[in-house]
Amino acid sequence: MSTEQDDSVRDDVFSKAVRAGKRTYFFDVKATRGNDLYITITESKKKLRQDGSSVFEKHKIFLYKEDFEKFAEGLNETITKLEELREGDNEYVNATSIENPVPSAQYTDVSFEDLDS
Repeated sequence: MSTEQDDSVRDDVFSKAVRAGKRTYFFDVKATRGNDLYITITESKKKLRQDGSSVFEKHKIFLYKEDFEKFAEGLNETITKLEELREGDNEYVNATSIENPVPSAQYTDVSFEDLDS
């Protein structure tokens, strides 16, 4: 086995794919050459081009060991708050239903094209 193949086997430690509607999320545990572990979170969404062919749009986050705890705390706090908002008697309950759509002006148009450079 070549060194390049050894590196690729060592690099991928664990992978979990989660399909969610039109998107797939990949949670990957990887190892550096020094055997430090880190996580990549990738969002993949299939898009159709004008010519009818398809392409996968991907966005990736790298999460390093020194950030695991703070990231998990922030994510858990955010999910807890989201659940509270959904259960409460406020403007967010059923906000995305057909009868009560969220106005598009509340969203920010974000372009990720500059991340590849």
